Amino acid sequence: MNLSERVRLIKPSATMAVTEQAAALRAQGIELIDFGAGEPDFDTPENIKQAAVRALAAGETKYTPVGGTAVLKKAIITKLQRDNGLTYVPAEVLASCGGKHGLYVAFQVLFGPGDEVIVPAPYWVSYPDMLALAGAKARIVLTREAEGFKLTPAELDRAVTPATRAVIINSPSNPAGVAYDARELAALLEVITARDLTIISDDVYEMMVYGGFRCGRVLAIRPDLRERTILINSVSKTYAMTGWRIGYTAGPASVIKAMSTMQGQMTSNPSTAAQAAAAEALGGSQVSVAPMMAEFGRRRDFIVAALNEIPGVRCPMPQGAFYVFPNIAAFLGLKGSELKNGDDLAAYLLKEARVAVVGGTDFGYPEHIRISYANSMENLKRGVQQVAAALAKLTNQF
Repeated sequence: MNLSERVRLIKPSATMAVTEQAAALRAQGIELIDFGAGEPDFDTPENIKQAAVRALAAGETKYTPVGGTAVLKKAIITKLQRDNGLTYVPAEVLASCGGKHGLYVAFQVLFGPGDEVIVPAPYWVSYPDMLALAGAKARIVLTREAEGFKLTPAELDRAVTPATRAVIINSPSNPAGVAYDARELAALLEVITARDLTIISDDVYEMMVYGGFRCGRVLAIRPDLRERTILINSVSKTYAMTGWRIGYTAGPASVIKAMSTMQGQMTSNPSTAAQAAAAEALGGSQVSVAPMMAEFGRRRDFIVAALNEIPGVRCPMPQGAFYVFPNIAAFLGLKGSELKNGDDLAAYLLKEARVAVVGGTDFGYPEHIRISYANSMENLKRGVQQVAAALAKLTNQF
């Protein structure tokens, strides 16, 4: 059977591949430490789970409107007002089957063949593939580690071509935890305004900032850009709800209507029970959030210091998310070694250290690996020790 040309444009998700590989090894009884998973290790808070239980008990098991129940839309609107100072109406918000789904649908309705979208690197692995599925092209702009992997206004301006339609801003970011403060973001928005670009603001990690850092937000800085800004968010990270698969989009009513039409021919509504849980997460008590964020901050401080103590490893301090993106170039291309990039090193660490990490190639930086510190402090300490021992063995061997 012949496959479509469409499927040849994309590759499997590198992050999901590591998660599946780790699960397969565990199923064989092999013990390992998973630094690859991009999900909180905390359980979903009890009040959120109970909201789903109540919905099921009340018989809320039928179809809902494609873009979400009225209760969930109200909770999304409440969240945007409470946390972001933004006022939206139901016609301007949409619930989807996760943040990834929201991005995919947005790309489908906004972009097409010949369009370019600027994607600052390092970037989330799925952006280029999802854009390709829309017929568009990711225009990758490499940033510099020495400058904190932050896109500069000059780099952004140089990247714009007549085909450029939009720019993706993921702050804090996956994989490097890079976040822009208000001053830095305002400078980028000046270029975006001058170039008349659409903004895709991927805010999935917005609550995950540490050490007193204050993350700039597009519409707080430039409310005049509302009509060309698409906000994408999710309950997955902030509320430890990755498996519930609820994301949401806020934007101009015309875009949301188009997204709803597209989604109606794809998945219809997200899970009814999951919508009830998400409504509680966004609109209910927020007492679970701060303790989780504080613990992630503690883990960040530990793992950055611990990795930088390993000879040959250079690990920048991220402002947010729950990833670090260390430079491991010192371990590549050693005489007699077949390790040519971070993907090769990730495979070596899985075999030798029994630690799962993600190679940096599909993030745009093959001399790096991504490590998730969404894990217990005990596992972080043990995992770093095992990585250090494996790297020491590698350098001694060659």
